[in-house]
Amino acid sequence: MKLDCIMKRSAFVAAFFILFGCNDKVPEELPNILWLTSEDNSPFAGCYGDEFATTPNLDQLATEGFLYTHAYANAPVCAPARNTIITGVYACSNGNQHMRSYYSKSEKVKTYPEFLREIGYYCTNNSKTDYNTASIDQNIIWDECSREAHYKNRAPGQPFFAVFNTTISHESSVHNPIPNEELRHNPEDVVLPPYHPDTPEMRHDWAQYYDKIEDMDTQIGKWLQELEEAGLAENTIVFYYGDHGGVLARSKRYVYESGTHVPFIVRIPEKYKYLFPAEKPGSKVHRLVSFVDLVPTLLSIAGIEIPDYLQGNAFLGKQKTEDPEYAFMFRGRMDERYDMCRAVRDQKFRYIRNYMPYRIYGQHLEYLWRAPSIGSWEQAYKKGECNEVQSVFWEPKPAEELYDTENDPWEVNNLAHDPAYKEVLERMRKANKDWMMRINDTGFIPEADRISRAGDAPFYDYMRSGNVNLEKLLEAAETATFGEEENLPVLLSYLNDEESAVRYWGATGLLMLGDAALPARQELEKALGDESPNVAVVAAEALYKLGEKEKGRKTLLGVLEHENPFARCHALNAIDGTGDDSREVVQGVIGMIKKMPDMDRNRYDLRAARGLIEKWGLDPLAYNLVFNW
Repeated sequence: MKLDCIMKRSAFVAAFFILFGCNDKVPEELPNILWLTSEDNSPFAGCYGDEFATTPNLDQLATEGFLYTHAYANAPVCAPARNTIITGVYACSNGNQHMRSYYSKSEKVKTYPEFLREIGYYCTNNSKTDYNTASIDQNIIWDECSREAHYKNRAPGQPFFAVFNTTISHESSVHNPIPNEELRHNPEDVVLPPYHPDTPEMRHDWAQYYDKIEDMDTQIGKWLQELEEAGLAENTIVFYYGDHGGVLARSKRYVYESGTHVPFIVRIPEKYKYLFPAEKPGSKVHRLVSFVDLVPTLLSIAGIEIPDYLQGNAFLGKQKTEDPEYAFMFRGRMDERYDMCRAVRDQKFRYIRNYMPYRIYGQHLEYLWRAPSIGSWEQAYKKGECNEVQSVFWEPKPAEELYDTENDPWEVNNLAHDPAYKEVLERMRKANKDWMMRINDTGFIPEADRISRAGDAPFYDYMRSGNVNLEKLLEAAETATFGEEENLPVLLSYLNDEESAVRYWGATGLLMLGDAALPARQELEKALGDESPNVAVVAAEALYKLGEKEKGRKTLLGVLEHENPFARCHALNAIDGTGDDSREVVQGVIGMIKKMPDMDRNRYDLRAARGLIEKWGLDPLAYNLVFNW
């Protein structure tokens, strides 16, 4: 075993010298690499200019390393973000953008520990996985993956790649309020974002969250001290980053700065200064980087040729690319709620394209609502206590959003309809379309439909099989979701297309037109019998708006009996969208629950059903509905 390790190490050192050339500036061994990651936190750190934060260890790390000012999670939630990190392929290209959906990974797509282990690295993960696919076996891709996994267990002289992840700053850290007198950060001193109302719960959750950021920073310091005491600091490149933004409402799960902008610091020892991204440590690096860039960057550092299928850009090493113009983000289903968004960020502007603009931002989501702050925001809105900026979250979205992030860091002034920014809007709109086409974005086929089409086959492969005309789907989605009445004839043609996903977008466009879709009523009624449950659900909701409640209701209740849980989840979302709390609907939802013996909290159709039960003010126990959550 030891001999095998030595032989592998000789091979990768040789490969390294071939790639980088033999000169005095390149050391004779590959660097150790240590990844320190924290969960659910935006750049709330002193080194990023946040004076309220208490982060001495991160601040010190920034003086010793390079602070990236424009680093982004490609998804604003953990599992799809981590799917992108582990594969180097956008999760919406892998088909893994929906939260905890566990669809297969293509065999063509390889995880980065597999690359590193092939050249002799000892790879450990302690211990978060959450890769959003059932195809990655943590016991196969890692040398160690557990709470005991550690670089100290490697063979003598063997380089290591090690991940340590802390959950201290996770969203759950604000679910249980700490008494004000026990907080280290004073709620009265919190500077609230302009979109948050000034409620006691909001101030408290922000203050408690800053306490957790401080605790997270302490843990980062312990890991750095451990590396120092082991005598490895001079041979180890340290990466620190947060896995996405967070955590109070309108951050995590949302493709704004608050949900995607992350702290990102890289410390590179002097012996590897050929990797420096700037002249000296302590510098800020303004290059756009995102998680899809991590795999090619690791391969570039290790001297491994970057395969063509990877979708990011190396930002360190011999294979470092020119600075990219854009970073890209995406949102799919978040737990039990559907809401499809894509976003593009350049150095100054953020463009967001909403493909379900008929839904409000603040759709009720069981896990998000565990924080007292969002409940207080919702009540303030219902009482008429929110100003215009604070009210936007509870209202339907525009199809497009555009923000000047330099002058509007909280992204509350939408410039999409400002003629002065027409050129910027069109440029970034095109960048978004080009990116989605380039990566074969899987999001334009609704979730239940994709299961019936591809079965267990990886959707990454299905999208490249010749069975999907993505350009046609994208055109239908773009046309439908602008909600323009003059497109009624085109939407009708979509509704009768042979492609089920085109029919889905046609129904979506008619749903958005409301009363203006009245001439399409008969075609919508035909669509209630569509073989695709996703098409039938949207057509049913559209008919509700046209006054055909009985027909729409019958269809939605029928889909609740569908074998596919994501068809049922979609129907429950639509029932909530209609506001129908009739006895027939209540009985239908309760009947669905009683037929489900599995009360697993990760069954998102059941989460959606529970949300409706609570919204209707019903007592689950009175109906013998037990949710052991």
